[in-house]
Amino acid sequence: MPQEIDPRNLDFASIIRPGDHVVWGSGTGEPPTLVEKFIEQRHSLGRTNVFLGGICYSDLVKPEHADTITFTGFGAQGTLRHLARAGVLRIIPCHLSQVPGYFADRIIPADVVFLYMRQNDRGEFSFSLENDYLQAAMTHARVVVAEVNDQLPWTYCEGQLAPDRIDYIVRTSRPPMEREEAAFGPVEAAIARHVGRYIEDGTTIQIGIGSIPDAVLAGVGDRRDLGIHSGLISDRVADLMERGVMTNARKPIDTGIATCGSLRGTKRLYDFAHNNRAVRLFTFMHTHRAEILCQLGKFLAINSAIEIDLTGQINSEIASGVQIGLVGGQGDFVRGAQMASGGRAVIAMPATARNGQISKIVARLGGVVTTARSDADIIVTEFGAAELRGQPLEERVRRMVAISHPDFRESLDREAHAMLHRTA
Repeated sequence: MPQEIDPRNLDFASIIRPGDHVVWGSGTGEPPTLVEKFIEQRHSLGRTNVFLGGICYSDLVKPEHADTITFTGFGAQGTLRHLARAGVLRIIPCHLSQVPGYFADRIIPADVVFLYMRQNDRGEFSFSLENDYLQAAMTHARVVVAEVNDQLPWTYCEGQLAPDRIDYIVRTSRPPMEREEAAFGPVEAAIARHVGRYIEDGTTIQIGIGSIPDAVLAGVGDRRDLGIHSGLISDRVADLMERGVMTNARKPIDTGIATCGSLRGTKRLYDFAHNNRAVRLFTFMHTHRAEILCQLGKFLAINSAIEIDLTGQINSEIASGVQIGLVGGQGDFVRGAQMASGGRAVIAMPATARNGQISKIVARLGGVVTTARSDADIIVTEFGAAELRGQPLEERVRRMVAISHPDFRESLDREAHAMLHRTA
C-alpha cells in the first residue's frame, strides 16, 4: 500500500535521484503541491529532467528553474511559451497519439511520475481532470507519487488505477485550476456561422477551447443529438448536455457518453462531471487514434492554425520564429476525421492577425508545416469556407484567396500567379 506523506514534510531527496526523468500532467492535470515542492527543492536534488506535456496554465515553472532542470515537452502553449522564448524548453514534435507509445518504448524516459487525483468514498482513484499520457508513463516508472486533492471532481476514466501502483500519497485540499469561457466578438461569430454549416443533427464534434470554439458551441443550440469526441471539453459542452442538445445518442461508439481526455473549464464543468457516468475521460490511445476516429461516422474535427498557405499547408506551431503552439492532436483528428464515413476536418482561424496588420493566409509559410496540404480539407475564416479536399493547386489557390481579408487579396493574387508560373 502507498505511504502517506504530509505535504509539509514532503522531502523529494529520498524519492528523486540525480539525473532522474520526472513526468507530470499537462493543462489542468498539473499537480500544484508536488510541483511547488519539487521546484523549491530542486537545488538539493541535483540535475533532473522534467517532461511537462504541451500546455501549462499555472506560473509554477519559470525559465530560471532551468538552472537545475532540463525541460522537455511536445508543445509550448500557455505559460510554457515563456520557457520556449527563453530557449529552455526542448520540443518533441509529435502527434498526441504517438506519446503513449513513446513512453511504453522508453523513447521518452519516466523514472518518477507525479499524478493529480481524487479518491472517492469507496477508496477508488480517479485521474479527475486529465487522463492523457500518465498511465503510459507509469509503465516503467520506478516511483509514482500521487497528489490526492479532495476538491477535484471524481470522474469516470479509462483504466483503473490499483492503489498498490502508487508509492506515495500526498493529500491536499485546494481549488482546482479553472479556465474561464473565452469572450468572442463579430469575427469569431462569423467564423462560427461558416463552421456551423457543417454541423448537422447527430454530428459528433471534436473541438478545443478558446474564442472560436466557444463561438461554435454557442451557435449549435438548435441542433439535436450532437456528440462529442475530443481531446478536451469545456463549460459549453456541459451546457449543451444539460440542455439536451448534446446527447451523444447517435455516436456509433461510446454511445451516450461524452468522450474526452481532459476537463478544461470552471467549477461549473467540474461539478457537472463529478460522478457523472455520461462523461468519461480516456487516454490519447482512445481519443486520438485513427483506428478509433474512423468509427465515428458523421464526425467533424475543428482545429485552428497560426497561418495557412495558398495550397493548404498548415502551420500551428511557429510564429515569428518562436514556438507558441504544438502539433498536438491536429494531425490525428484531421486525418482520422476524413477516414470516417461522412467525416470532415475544419481548420478555422481569423483571416488576419495583429489587428489586421498581417494576413494569416500566406503565399509561403513563415513557420513549419504542421499538417500537410494533402491532408487539408476545409479552411474557414470570417469570409467563408474553402473546401480543398480533392482540388488541384490552381483551384485551391483561388478558393483560399477568396476567404482571405480583402486588404490582402490583390497581393496574394500576384504572389499566387508568380508561384504557379514557376511550378508550371
